[in-house]
Amino acid sequence: MTQASQASQAGRADLVGCPHCGKRNRILAAARGVARCGSCRGMLPWLTEATDADFDAVAVQSSLPVLLDLWAPWCGPCRMVAPGVERAAQQFAGRLKVVKVNVDHSPNTAARYQAQSIPLLLILQDGEVVARQLGAVPPDALLRWVEGALPAAA
Repeated sequence: MTQASQASQAGRADLVGCPHCGKRNRILAAARGVARCGSCRGMLPWLTEATDADFDAVAVQSSLPVLLDLWAPWCGPCRMVAPGVERAAQQFAGRLKVVKVNVDHSPNTAARYQAQSIPLLLILQDGEVVARQLGAVPPDALLRWVEGALPAAA
C-alpha cells in the first residue's frame, strides 16, 4: 500500500448519530480524544473498523482505552457477540473506543494479538493488552467484563 493510500485510509470517517439530540456527526476513525456531538457536545458512542493498514493510527494511538473485537463475518459466535460490542460502545461513550477488525482482511493484526480463535475481545491501552476475553459472551456479561477491565486500562 502506498503512503497516499495509507493516509487516506487513516483519514476515513464514520457517521454517528448522537443519542442525545439525533444529529449526525462525522468522526475520523484515527482521531484522538473523545467523540463529542458537534451540536449538543454530548458524548458519542465510538465504534469503528480498522485494517492492517490503519490499525496503529486507529487503535494503538488512541488516547482512550480500546475494546478490540477480532472477528470474521462467517463466524456465528462473532455475530452473536456483535450486539454486546455495540452496547459497550454506547454505554461507555467517552470512556472507550470500540474497534472491529475482520481477521480475514487483516491477518497481521490478528497474528499480532495471537488470535488463534475468534471471537477474541481485547481491552488495549496504548496498544498493550490489559484484558482478554475469548469466545462468545452474552451482552450483559460482556458489559461487566468491560466495566471491570476499564479501571485497569485507565
